[in-house]
Amino acid sequence: MKYSQTFIPTSKEVPREATISSHILMLRSGMIKKLSSGVYSLLPIGLRVIRKIENIIREEMDKIGSIEFQLPVLIPAELWKKSGRWYAMGPELMRLKDRNRQDFVLSPTHEEVFTDIMKDHIKSYRDLPITVYQIGLKFRDEIRPRFGVMRAKTFLMKDAYSFHQEEDWDSLQKTYSDMSRAYKKIFYKCGLDTIPVEADSGAMGGNKSEEFMVPSHIGEEEIVQCPSCGYVANMEKAVSKINEVSYTDCGNIELYHTPNVKTIDDLSHFLNKGREYLIKTMVYKAISEGEDKKDENQYVMALVRGDLNINEIKLKNYLGAVELEPADEREIEEKIGIPPGFMSPVGLKGIRVVADESVRKIKCGVCGGNKRDYHFVNVNVERDLPNIEAFTDLKTVREGDFCTNCGNKLKIFRGIELGHIFQLGNKYTKAFSMTYLAEDGKEKYPIMGCYGIGVERTAAAVIEQNHDEDGIIWPISVAPYHLYILPIKYAGKAKEVSDRIYSNLINQRYEVLLDDRELRPGVKFKDADLIGIPFRITIGDKGLAKGKVELYERRTKKKELIPVDEAENILKEKIEQEFTKYRIIS
Repeated sequence: MKYSQTFIPTSKEVPREATISSHILMLRSGMIKKLSSGVYSLLPIGLRVIRKIENIIREEMDKIGSIEFQLPVLIPAELWKKSGRWYAMGPELMRLKDRNRQDFVLSPTHEEVFTDIMKDHIKSYRDLPITVYQIGLKFRDEIRPRFGVMRAKTFLMKDAYSFHQEEDWDSLQKTYSDMSRAYKKIFYKCGLDTIPVEADSGAMGGNKSEEFMVPSHIGEEEIVQCPSCGYVANMEKAVSKINEVSYTDCGNIELYHTPNVKTIDDLSHFLNKGREYLIKTMVYKAISEGEDKKDENQYVMALVRGDLNINEIKLKNYLGAVELEPADEREIEEKIGIPPGFMSPVGLKGIRVVADESVRKIKCGVCGGNKRDYHFVNVNVERDLPNIEAFTDLKTVREGDFCTNCGNKLKIFRGIELGHIFQLGNKYTKAFSMTYLAEDGKEKYPIMGCYGIGVERTAAAVIEQNHDEDGIIWPISVAPYHLYILPIKYAGKAKEVSDRIYSNLINQRYEVLLDDRELRPGVKFKDADLIGIPFRITIGDKGLAKGKVELYERRTKKKELIPVDEAENILKEKIEQEFTKYRIIS
């Protein structure tokens, strides 16, 4: 492609709204253009990158027997009401009405649609297993879109779904494992090293899920890892051991005056008592909704040791809640009758109380007095808090906690989620009354798996890991072009040589961008570095007088003069050598 015949609107300026490297460079290099908050147009050079990522995904999906579809993004709400996610997804679900006042969804994912389609096809155990997928637009009404295509309102996703016989968990596990291996290959071919991470299934449902993370300081997820045994999980799912405390009973519970002491730190200082003796109390509103749209709001008191914090996802999962949010101070005082900052379950009735395991053995402890400016002291949890319905893991893991597998200290790092795979079970097939005739003659529900990859997010992650102060450094597997031809002046002998090399290479199916613009060389060099094409040859009259052109490698910044008559063969060899780095020999 000649530069003058395509559309690459590069920019010198750093966009004000962009704060991370991938967002800045995607805008400056002319890959994307902002339409509105969280909505971006893919421009030609960006589209070339995305298509290459899509093709890598297709190749690996096809290798493991997945069948590609193309589904609509406008989905009747009745399908989402059947699954329960019309209610469960909350305000991030894009809802709209047509002219007949019928409800629709701009779908963020396609479990419902694929289940509805396959329901009419899967009639017998002989029709199973089967895996289907698509690559298409998705929508999510983000409250705070940020980081460009990393978290946007509309995005490209590959979503795949597998269906298996009811008791055939081995078949589901095989497909799940096949997908996991395929994902590792996909990201490797894109030039990324990913870490599979145990994850929470969230609104997707199911019992087992795994995220594929790229370590990055701008990642929105915290990842817990044991460097010793390899345990890894995201913060929502991670478990740990904490320092055990040897507690001793110190007498009967008493109400103690603690004026103007509301926080854990204030209380620890006021009583000269370690935070591990304090019981932190939080009140939440757990919300569940049914198909009849009737809300049931239930207040729940959650307890954790004073030096720890509640993991709200763990609490939500324990309660089986659709939504969970902290009760505000007005609600606590008006509806529960407890002054904020002085809450505890002592003598409390009519509210569920759940505690983290760290609370179970506390003696000589301290908790709220359920009365302004008072706390209970000498609290023995076993004796004084009989209304705790369960002790379970509710704590947020901290760096330095101990691994439950090997006992060594855990580390925490940030990561970007690129892919997520789930074992869904029969959540959706039951909701859609999807049955098949089993070999024993009984009607049964298939079980499902679900497997997603963020396509544009993958491109952004590649840039996050492959850039410098001058611009992007594309791995050749996903680069918009293989070679950038830069004539110092597109005229005379330089034009003749540029055109010859360009024509010969594109005829051999190499992807070449020829900069035929009548601009100063400095502008061309800046744009070439910004766009980040792996190889560049510079063609000028001085070099040609000596029979040479300059070969430049974007990643290493290595320059060398090569004979003009051998340039094509040298370039082909360099490009092919670079491709071998991203090929996987199965």
